[in-house]
Amino acid sequence: MEVFAGRFGAWSIEPEDVAEVWGYRVGISVAAAATLATSCLAVAPEGSDLRSWLLTLADPLCCTGAAALGVSLQLIHIYLAPLKRALQVLWLLGCCGGAYLMATQEAPVALYVAQHPEAVWLVGPLWASLTGVAFKEGLCYGKLEAALLFGTVPLWLLCHLGQVVPPEGERGLLAVVVGTLAVFAARKYTQPIKDDIGDKSVFKFMSLTAEEQEALLQEYKQ
Repeated sequence: MEVFAGRFGAWSIEPEDVAEVWGYRVGISVAAAATLATSCLAVAPEGSDLRSWLLTLADPLCCTGAAALGVSLQLIHIYLAPLKRALQVLWLLGCCGGAYLMATQEAPVALYVAQHPEAVWLVGPLWASLTGVAFKEGLCYGKLEAALLFGTVPLWLLCHLGQVVPPEGERGLLAVVVGTLAVFAARKYTQPIKDDIGDKSVFKFMSLTAEEQEALLQEYKQ
């Protein structure tokens, strides 16, 4: 078993660590696939069998993608626990907004939001949680696709909310978001497992009481 030198002591990768990382990555992949499939509504011809099929599957796809992102937000390793909880709260708010639209509107959520820009306020928090994941990945690993996702998701949502670009421009931004998300999800599998785990000694240190942390720091100073 390989042992790594952490900031507050040695640590190693356990089977449950590997399972969490794979769960996180698969969750991102499922969310990306669901987003890609749902976004095809933007280009499916009116009255076509494809559009009818997509309209039928739109809400199940949205639920699947949201649930998968929720799993990833549960399994993601972030040193700052309040930040992780904030992303989870945003995700929950977005899910509640989407559930409200499903319960009150006949049209699928994706189509309703496309036709009613103000509905972005209801589902936007979920996308904000995804943006937070992109920020974390970009900050930790310097990934171009993460930085691009961090910038394009808010831009796309704000442009739709403010109706400041024509429909063709919105579809172009959507294509960039979906394509970037697909690359982001795929490239997660090229990283070493330990990258997504982080420094376990830091997580252990942060789980200690203030007195225990101080004692450990004094021990390292000696």
